[in-house]
Order: sequence, then structure tokens, then C-alpha cells
Amino acid sequence: MKFRLVLLALLLAVASAGAQAADLQSFGRGSWSKLRAAHDGQPTVVHFWGLTCAPCLVEMPEWGKLQAERPDMRLVMVAADPVPQDPARVSDMLARADLAKAENWAFADRFNERLRYEIDPAWPGELPRTMLIDRDGKETVLTGVADLSEVRAWLDAQKKR
Repeated sequence: MKFRLVLLALLLAVASAGAQAADLQSFGRGSWSKLRAAHDGQPTVVHFWGLTCAPCLVEMPEWGKLQAERPDMRLVMVAADPVPQDPARVSDMLARADLAKAENWAFADRFNERLRYEIDPAWPGELPRTMLIDRDGKETVLTGVADLSEVRAWLDAQKKR
């Protein structure tokens, strides 16, 4: 019995010593304008992903590596699943991808079409999707799995401006 308790305590300690949970903000009506205002005048990368999107899950660790490589990058991750997901699962995925320190949001409205429309009226909802927003507010949209060398080049160009 003591062995089981010690084993359980050890497993709990290992689990809690792992990845730090991600702080997750609820993305609802009006969140896009708040997010844009908070980053106004600063080059920002906004990546939309989802737990129900297989390519998203494959590329998530690459975003984590890019964030570690480029600590100057303003990275915003938005879980934009068609149906809101359990926040604990979203946070867990972000933590496993080493993205817990990014600014993290998750769609919290079952009427996700309204949220997508606020972001971009022409966005039909495909994931993954990345928006590169420069100092002047100009948006460059990358649809599908992002070519991170293109993101790096954009970041370098922003530094030179």
C-alpha cells in the first residue's frame, strides 16, 4: 500500500513538473477589436488553430520552437474550433507544444461564424490560418500550414522598418 502511495505521489510530481498550463482567454464577441487594439502599432503574428484540425496539431510544436527561437515575436494563438472545446484540453495542447507563454485565446461562442466574420468577413473557417499584422495594421494572411521561413522573413523585415 505504501508503495502505491509513493508511486502515485511520484507520478503526480512528474506531471506537475512538466509543461506549465497555458493561460487561456475566452474569445467572444468584440475580442478581435480588443486584441487588435492591444497590439496596435506592433508587428504581431496571430495563428488560428484547432484541436479538431489534424494539420494544426502537427505544426503546433514548430510554433513553439519558433517562439523559443524568436522571443521578440508577438505571438497570439487562437483556438478557433467550429465547436468550443474544453479549455483544459486546449491549455494542455498549448503546454505540450511549448506555447504556454504565448498570448492564448479560445473561441467561446457556439456561433463561431460571427467570431470569424469579425476577424475577416471573407474567412470561411479553414484551419490553420495565420495573420501577420504589421505596425500599420496591414494584414497578410497565410492559409493552411504556415511556412515558418516566410514568417521568419516577415519578422526580419519588420525589424528593419
